[in-house]
Amino acid sequence: MPTIIKIYFVFILAAIALPAQASLNIFACEPEWAALAQELAGDKVSIYAATNALQDPHHVQARPSLIAKARRAQLVICTGAELEIGWLPVILHESSNPDIAPGKPGYFEAAHYVQMLEVPSRLDRAEGDVHAAGNPHIQLDARNYLPIAQALSARISELDPANAAYYHKRLQDFRLSWQTALKHWEILAAPLRGQPVLVQHRAYPYLQAWLGLNIVGELEPKPGMEPSAAYLSQVLTQLQQHPARMVIRAAYQDAKPSEWIAQRAHLNAVELPFSVGGDDAAKNLYSFFDDTIAHLLGGLK
Repeated sequence: MPTIIKIYFVFILAAIALPAQASLNIFACEPEWAALAQELAGDKVSIYAATNALQDPHHVQARPSLIAKARRAQLVICTGAELEIGWLPVILHESSNPDIAPGKPGYFEAAHYVQMLEVPSRLDRAEGDVHAAGNPHIQLDARNYLPIAQALSARISELDPANAAYYHKRLQDFRLSWQTALKHWEILAAPLRGQPVLVQHRAYPYLQAWLGLNIVGELEPKPGMEPSAAYLSQVLTQLQQHPARMVIRAAYQDAKPSEWIAQRAHLNAVELPFSVGGDDAAKNLYSFFDDTIAHLLGGLK
């Protein structure tokens, strides 16, 4: 075989052996959106999660590493509703990437595709960390992932039309499996309906709307404000009139306030993963909700 032909076959074999390159670089602000993008796009995309479930998504440092990742991204997926207002605008500006600017196809806010809860009738920063568009913690209602998945899949297909058929098939598979999972979770969580609970932060209206929990109080005097011992004592007094079964906090929160209340009011303190990766069991979207419901049911014991 002539040398030139041998070289040609070497190049052909090398090309076959190379792994397929991802079509899109995705920058996900929170781990739940990284997990959803993975479900919808598989190995056609490269996904970077800017935060993890052990971080407060309100307060993130706009590090140079995050800016560098955003600079190379074709799609940014965030919650929106001002959840990332303290850090994302800096990252978008410093990245100098016009393709992911708000209003461009490369910028996606999940909150645009669900019914927002706790939308304030007036804005007053004296009331604490209040969001004009409503409570941003939409990831805790599993039903919200269906409309978000529909919109996100369409956006990914728009940015990568060559793989649109692949994305459409993955969306259909996700919808079927998610609807089955929703039925399972709602049956499993039936004992939670109407149960009175305390929450450490005002982060659970979507979980309440979905599973029917009865939130009877909050440990923060105002959203985002750490409670003092005096305020926790007031909450303890209120529990005498309106008892609760458990007190809930997110994995990223300081355990001290909820443990203080739990010990004195004889409640279970329940730590929820809050997002994918919030504990060892919450490895993907499905196990995130499996684990969340298991913790809540454990709080009734």
